[in-house]
Parts: sequence; structure tokens; C-alpha cells
Amino acid sequence: MTLPNKLTMIRIAVIPLMIVLCYIPWLKENTLFLGVSWLYFLLVILFILASVTDFLDGAIARKYQLITTFGKLADPLADKMLVFTAMTVLMMDGFIPMWVYIVILIREFMVSGIRMVVIEKGTVIAAAKLGKWKTFVTMVAIIVLFFSGLHEIIEIIGTVLIYLACALTILSGIEYFYNNRKDILESI
Repeated sequence: MTLPNKLTMIRIAVIPLMIVLCYIPWLKENTLFLGVSWLYFLLVILFILASVTDFLDGAIARKYQLITTFGKLADPLADKMLVFTAMTVLMMDGFIPMWVYIVILIREFMVSGIRMVVIEKGTVIAAAKLGKWKTFVTMVAIIVLFFSGLHEIIEIIGTVLIYLACALTILSGIEYFYNNRKDILESI
């Protein structure tokens, strides 16, 4: 297994730990500093570390020509799993509107579904730049929202960022369908 694929697997392995932490009441009930709970602090540390592996796996794969079919499929899947774990926590706590969560979720399921359909034809669709920006903005929004307890302005910035992420999600979904319409139509 290549180093980029190992980094992707580490990112996936962080997700169950994040979920387990959510079930420890003490972590949510006690604050570390200025209104940030231990839970959010630990989740943001894990989220940032996992997000760094997302940057590193792609950079290493491109620089050393270690791009694999597994990586093209597992990397975006790991991103989605990580992001939706964090977004679920934030949505349940009222920091992300449910409609934003649903829009992003639907787009991700549609894109993943189409990826699976076209892969049967031997076509692997890599993420486009707009999709990478969507992922980046979403990850930054999540990090900012985890620190919402610090000050109201931080929550406002996080909310603006998650709305921007939602807009980029829609636009990148449209771009994805448009750029891959031939493969999509041939697979239907």
C-alpha cells in the first residue's frame, strides 16, 4: 500500500474515535476554555489532523506519481466520511441548519452513486478543482464552527462559511454532472 493510501486509511480510522468521543457526556458538559467544550476541542484537533492527511496524501501522490485507482476512490470517500461525522455533530447541536446538511448530503450521494456507476465501465472520475475548493471551505467552516463558543462573531463567520460551502457544493455538483455527462449518459 502506498503512503498516500495509508494516510487516507488513517483519516478513515479517526472517524470511529470521533464518534466514540461524542458518547462521553463529561466531554460535552465541561469546558476547556472560554466556552469551548472538551468534546469540541478534541474533535477539532482530530479533524485538523485528519484534514492535514487529506492535503498530504494528494500532494505526495502527485509529486511521486503514486496516484492509484484505490486512492481516487478512497480519498473522496474518506473526505465525505470525515466531513459528515463532524457536520452531524454540529447539525445536532444547532450550528449547521438541517437544510444545508441535507443539500450537501444529497449532492455527495448523487456524485458517489454516479462514480460507482461509471467505474463499472472502467472509468474513474477524479475530483475537480471546484470540488476540492468545496471540500476545503467545508473543512474550514467546520473548524470555525467548533470554536463558536469563543465568541458570537466566530459563529457568524462559521455560518457564512458553511453557506459558502453549500453554494460550492451545488456549483461543483453541477460542474461534475456537466463535465462527466457523456460517461453518465452512457452508463444509464
